[in-house]
Amino acid sequence: MELVFRDDAYAGHCDAVVTAVTPAGVALDRTVFYPTGGGQPGDTGRLVDESGAAFPVLPAVKGEGDAVLHPLPEGVAPPPVGAKVRAEIDWERRYRHMRMHTCLHLLSAVVTGGVTGGAVGEAKSRLDFDLPDTALDKEALGEALNALIEADHPVVPRWIDEAELDANPELVRTMSVQPPRGAGRVRVLEVGAGVDLQPCGGTHVARTGEIGRVRIGKIENKGRRNRRINVHLEEEGA
Repeated sequence: MELVFRDDAYAGHCDAVVTAVTPAGVALDRTVFYPTGGGQPGDTGRLVDESGAAFPVLPAVKGEGDAVLHPLPEGVAPPPVGAKVRAEIDWERRYRHMRMHTCLHLLSAVVTGGVTGGAVGEAKSRLDFDLPDTALDKEALGEALNALIEADHPVVPRWIDEAELDANPELVRTMSVQPPRGAGRVRVLEVGAGVDLQPCGGTHVARTGEIGRVRIGKIENKGRRNRRINVHLEEEGA
């Protein structure tokens, strides 16, 4: 299956052929739909066949291996195997996820501590850090985060050999989830020159300036060493 979003996060649609229909969703030979994973929600959108009939797609999910499944609402008959369709994502929703996901990478660059969890949202996202129960300065964090955004650093996904990752274990910031192995290479996201470099299979903006200004929300104590930092897109006023 060709994962178009992996090579081009800005692709909002692609032509595809239905290869299978399962209870979990419709499988295509290629897709722009990012499936739920890595803290990022799956894309929503629709499939449109040659007659113009549209099939709404619920958040995409992972199938076997690299497969992506496109769930349809209950009661909606799927297009048949072999049908040619146009896969279209809800671009505005995806782009917000791209901006917020890249923002969380910047947040992990300004906060010292392993990442224990996180979630990407359209206007509000969070990261959990393994940190002692000490005070965190919201204002200072916000200033540091917005400085990285405004510097408009390039954001470049690339691949490294698994051996390179083994030689640099500090690249893995997430404590509970390891990047998938077995393919001989791992996808990493590089921000600027030394700003951040870590494994990630999600979709991201091309430059940090696209994120726009953000603000730090609640900093919550979720355990003896687990601190949750919430971040909001400022334009949302959330």
